[in-house]
Amino acid sequence: MQLRISLVLMLLLSVTASYGSGQAAATARNQRQTALDLEQKGNFADAESVWRLYLKAHSGNPEPYAHLGILEARKEHYKEAAQFYRKALALNPSVPGLRLDLGLALFKGGELKQAIQEFTPLLKKAQPATAEAQRLTILIGMAHYGLGEYTDAVPFLRGASGGDSQNLQLLLALAHSCMWSKQYQCVMDTYHQILTLNAESAEADMLAGEALDELHDHDGAIQQFRAAVQANPKEPDAHFGLGYLLWTQRKYTEAASEFQAELGNDPNHAQAMTYLADTNLQLVHPETAAPLLKKAIGIDPKLELAHLDLGIVYADQGQQTDALRELQQAERMDPKDVNTHWRLGQLYRSMGKKDEAKIEFDKARQINLDTDTAVINKMNNTHSKPAKDFHPDAKGIQ
Repeated sequence: MQLRISLVLMLLLSVTASYGSGQAAATARNQRQTALDLEQKGNFADAESVWRLYLKAHSGNPEPYAHLGILEARKEHYKEAAQFYRKALALNPSVPGLRLDLGLALFKGGELKQAIQEFTPLLKKAQPATAEAQRLTILIGMAHYGLGEYTDAVPFLRGASGGDSQNLQLLLALAHSCMWSKQYQCVMDTYHQILTLNAESAEADMLAGEALDELHDHDGAIQQFRAAVQANPKEPDAHFGLGYLLWTQRKYTEAASEFQAELGNDPNHAQAMTYLADTNLQLVHPETAAPLLKKAIGIDPKLELAHLDLGIVYADQGQQTDALRELQQAERMDPKDVNTHWRLGQLYRSMGKKDEAKIEFDKARQINLDTDTAVINKMNNTHSKPAKDFHPDAKGIQ
């Protein structure tokens, strides 16, 4: 390969040396055509060498920069590709397709905000309902999605899915964006679209379950997660999600079975391990809970519930120093957890530290008062809504 490149360069240099300045234009044409031919034949390394040679004498021409950008992108060197594209655009912003190539290099290189900046004016210029507009809409939507800007992603992904209603991955991305931007009806609408393509989509069932749970339809949520487990028992987090919903409804025996099933799929699922331990505590099996909690903390030390529950186990066993360490860690991780303050108050009182106990009980009481006040205010705001917000049709009144 190196010998071939050297021969190509030697040939070009010999041509340059053999002719005077009157032959410069012909030489340039030869170099350009050689580079294009090499590209067409798939000899990309040789083509790059010739384009670089051509560039030395034609630094004001955007073409070699554009081609070098393409060749860098083929090697997945997207940062370098973007640099070449920008140089080409600086020389001639009107080169067809060049701004799209720059946007794609930025997108593939993870520079999503900059990619959006390049795609947006192109979308404004694109004819509606064309393949170009559809492609740009998807790219902008997925760039927002990748940035975690789910509210911004939704209109683009919804528009793109309207142009390609058979694209399951696009619909799933839309459903996730709706979920994470708390647009729960959008989740359900997209879920029904997904069912027409794949009636056994565990991922879609889980998204619908999460949306129903947020809408306080807990039975519906559990039903959706049961459907997900049935559709694919190996779907990551399906058993955990079902177990968590059952846990919130205090159905601890059923929840424990689901957490066990999740651990069967993923033995290092720290959250499933933690909640399985908590169900064992609720079912008065602390001897089973303790090793699970220690292992979960070893995998993920940021699990507040694991520290809280381990502190409870240690306190019940009379290991006050260990209990204090775990409960204090839980408090640092979630200062608003009333249960943590209450448990700390109990522990301090058992240690004879009345002042510290009072402080923790006072914190727990204040959190409860704040919660009650928030609920009352929400209820008052709901009842004080103007009459125009109530729709007679909802009560069957014509």
